[in-house]
Amino acid sequence: MRGQFRTLRLQQLDRGLHSMQTANIPPRPTGGWLASVREALGLTLEEVARHLGTRRPNVLRFEKYEASERITLHNLRRVAEAMGCQLVYALIPKSGSFVDLSEKPVRDRALRDVESVMHTMALEDQKPQNTKQLIEDETHRRLNRKRR
Repeated sequence: MRGQFRTLRLQQLDRGLHSMQTANIPPRPTGGWLASVREALGLTLEEVARHLGTRRPNVLRFEKYEASERITLHNLRRVAEAMGCQLVYALIPKSGSFVDLSEKPVRDRALRDVESVMHTMALEDQKPQNTKQLIEDETHRRLNRKRR
């Protein structure tokens, strides 16, 4: 049951993040999002500070911390809200889906093990021709055993 629950959670994550994976999100600006957005909106440091209930140097420090990846999510969200924005935070697989990512270690081990056996069989001149299919079959066998 636990494996089925895990698979369901992975599928839900994949469905929920599909729009973010297909979105063409630009890279973070060199000076950071906070400074870039504030400047694009025509807001001064003082205006943002007033919305936050703090002073100008604190807003400047938040911008510097965000640009150097040292800001907390809490402060990033506060400054975003002060500028009328919403913070969107997600972890997205570099490639493929969460299901693919979770299966990768199993697939890698199956590949290594099948290739090892194939090497031994080749030395004995018994190497089968369907190596890719054998790797795929072994991966599925291991994944099904793991999900039980």
